[in-house]
Amino acid sequence: MLKPPLKILLEMRPALDGHAGIPQATRLLFRGLSTVEGFSVEGLIQSSTHALGKGLPANSASARALSKDQQLNRLARIVIMLEQRFWYSGLIALPMVLRRLWGGAEDLTQFDAHHFRDFIWRRLFARTLPSEDFDIVTSAGYRIARVPWSIMQRCSLVTRRLGYAIYPRLDTSDFDVMIAETPYPATVSRRTKLVIRYHDAVPLLMPHTISNRRYHQASHYRALRRNVKSGAWFVCVSDATRSDLVSIFPQVEARTVTIHNIVSHHYFDERSSPIRVPEIIKTRLNSSIEPPLDPAFIRKLFDLGTPLEGIQYLLVVATLEPRKNHLTLLSAWESLHVEPFPGLKLLVVGSPGWHHDSIVKAFRPWMDRGDAFLLEDVPSPELRLLYKHARATVCPSFSEGFDFSGVEAMRSGGAVVASDIAAHREIYAGAARYFNPYSVDDLSRAIRDVVDPARSTYRDELIASGAAVSQRYTFDVILPKWKSFLSSASSLET
Repeated sequence: MLKPPLKILLEMRPALDGHAGIPQATRLLFRGLSTVEGFSVEGLIQSSTHALGKGLPANSASARALSKDQQLNRLARIVIMLEQRFWYSGLIALPMVLRRLWGGAEDLTQFDAHHFRDFIWRRLFARTLPSEDFDIVTSAGYRIARVPWSIMQRCSLVTRRLGYAIYPRLDTSDFDVMIAETPYPATVSRRTKLVIRYHDAVPLLMPHTISNRRYHQASHYRALRRNVKSGAWFVCVSDATRSDLVSIFPQVEARTVTIHNIVSHHYFDERSSPIRVPEIIKTRLNSSIEPPLDPAFIRKLFDLGTPLEGIQYLLVVATLEPRKNHLTLLSAWESLHVEPFPGLKLLVVGSPGWHHDSIVKAFRPWMDRGDAFLLEDVPSPELRLLYKHARATVCPSFSEGFDFSGVEAMRSGGAVVASDIAAHREIYAGAARYFNPYSVDDLSRAIRDVVDPARSTYRDELIASGAAVSQRYTFDVILPKWKSFLSSASSLET
């Protein structure tokens, strides 16, 4: 007798909200688990801020009571609601609270993706996955959570002030496991094991570096505390993250494991020429920088500048926010740019994050001279080329849970310089040149060691080591760990 498949519900909300980091990890995990034999994976579609309409009833008989045109109309309205916020989004909180007080749960209705494959692909997956994965992810099942994730968070914080924090319960009775990508502000059905994919404890241990600090810290802590209390399991992206989590909640140690992130199959070492680098810079310049760069200046720069095959540059791939430590990198690069590497450019790929104004202000004089560039929305094939031909990819963060950029650079045939923090030491092992993230001089020395032509043998050794280390984060290596963890009934006992 065949064993029934393990039914998994995977939260997809982060995939709606960005490109890299947790959104990327969400897409890769969904794609990966969808290919594992013995798993039946569905995605939970929930907006951070928008209330959604009802999908199709989970009961097939009830769904058939709707004509085909009525079914498609319902689903089309959900697509619209994901893109356009309706005025009554906040009002959905009161019925949710009343249902919870009366012992009810939030129904998860079905979203049939058959007629909406274009939307599912482009909105949820295309930023990370190659087109070859189209059928894998668009033929999967999806469920709809109507209440916005942020409303769940705020409702629990408000009701806590009234004496008792109310968290909604999701009706996940169709599923053996629900995987949430961050601390989740709800509980699940008794038969469902809740698994929290824990990326980092930055909101708790480095609250001075986050946006909307008071709300972000409180919502993260309260939801996490509730998950711990309810018996959830935690799959951490690194041992460093697991150590942080256990230092905050020692009682959860037996319910934590480490499974590293999967690196996208967009990143691999291929033969390519740096001739396209200037064109990538021109077409991917950050358009949100104020005031914008003068287009005539940009044309002049690339018409009269360094020969195409001779551009030398450092690369950093990170959101513009204080925790990523761009300013220390800028200072180190400035000291090298003056002497001994006056032709060395600085490329930063990343969207503006919280508190980015001071970072942009510091970069601005060098941007106006054509020596530093802030890029955004760089597609993976172009980013792969930038990694490959950079003199070094620098990962300067003060804190990370995993840090994709260094692994992606290694997979693409690049050399990595990284801050000496626990996550980097664990993930990059001996394949990076490390530096003290608080020391400009130490970072300058690290960069010099890697980019100096006189030390080309050392750079080649780093690249070779990186090729081997980055193999640890491929689908073939990571998915068996997920299968072992999720398939083991004893490992999920609370």
